[in-house]
Amino acid sequence: MDEYGRTLNALERYRVLAAEDDGEILPDTEKPVQPDEHYDGVPRLIRLLRQLGDLPADAVPGDSDGNNADVYEGDLVTAVERFQSRHGLKPDGKIGKETLAQLNTPLAFRVHQLELALERWRRRPYDTSRPAIVLNVPEFKLRAFSAGGHEDLEMKIIVGQAKDRQTPMLSSQLENVIFRPYWNIPLSIQRNELIPEIVKDAKFLPDNHIEVLTPQGVVVDDTVSEDILAQLRSGKLRLRQAPGPKNALGLVKFAFPNEYEVYMHSTSAKWLFDAPRRDFSHGCVRLEKAQDLAEWVLRGESGWPRDRVVQAMEGAEPTSIRLKHPIQVVTMYVTAVTLENGEVDFFNDIYGEDAALERELAAVRPQRAATSGEPGRRPRE
Repeated sequence: MDEYGRTLNALERYRVLAAEDDGEILPDTEKPVQPDEHYDGVPRLIRLLRQLGDLPADAVPGDSDGNNADVYEGDLVTAVERFQSRHGLKPDGKIGKETLAQLNTPLAFRVHQLELALERWRRRPYDTSRPAIVLNVPEFKLRAFSAGGHEDLEMKIIVGQAKDRQTPMLSSQLENVIFRPYWNIPLSIQRNELIPEIVKDAKFLPDNHIEVLTPQGVVVDDTVSEDILAQLRSGKLRLRQAPGPKNALGLVKFAFPNEYEVYMHSTSAKWLFDAPRRDFSHGCVRLEKAQDLAEWVLRGESGWPRDRVVQAMEGAEPTSIRLKHPIQVVTMYVTAVTLENGEVDFFNDIYGEDAALERELAAVRPQRAATSGEPGRRPRE
């Protein structure tokens, strides 16, 4: 069953759950509730997590005699950790403000997220009969699919910061893989972020393997004078970071044509993948397992077994491979993801794209009602 079918099944299930749920609000506390502490919300927590499937029906919160009915412990902590994992939170078992906000989100809102997800999959922007790389922005995940829709690869990603550095919604074709890439630093980053560092530290450029280039691509002496600084501010001179472990793009870049000049790449800042919410970039997509993606992308190219991919990443010079068969690359925005095992994961609307889709659908409902002769209401999918 594909994503549309799985989402439809989940939607039907959550509609039933929303109708059955009593909607009780879990009480707030001054400090996060820790395992083995008393918590007045334990009875509601048990009911809710059993209803959602995070707490197994045969689990016995408290001790074997059913005592300590208001103590947050044992299987209930494990259930909260599972709930946290499904809602883009750190699964630490503590009931803090973010976890409490997700627990107190009405199930009717989850129904709404699933309805919007169903609409996203109805509009699926790629051809499932061909290989595809799908980036789901609010989930911070990449999935690579072979022809026919079989999932071959999954990994964490880092996307553009909310507000002014968002990763765009796009559909393109991956055409080039570049090992040991140069980073041609965008002018906005050059002016706003790097020039202040250069002014503070005369060794900033050589320490970070950054070169100053003329418009013809000639490297200028890295001794930065006031004249060179002025030309860097104006854009007459540009900055480029040399290939290597310190390069911001890491050891491999995946290029696809698009009007936003974004791409996928590896990164040396591996620790950022430990964060549950990962909108840290300037718009490009950083990959947790870039080598794995390179192997997957090049599996159909002759002469590129795993050992050669490793050799290219560890080599001294940039190497560019143009794919004989470009691969679909799409960014999607699904805040309710139904996995193959039926688990449903929910994520925050970090870019406001769900709100925008809701406004779009609301605008067409009166038109549908007018043509059908029925009062305006949400059509059932």
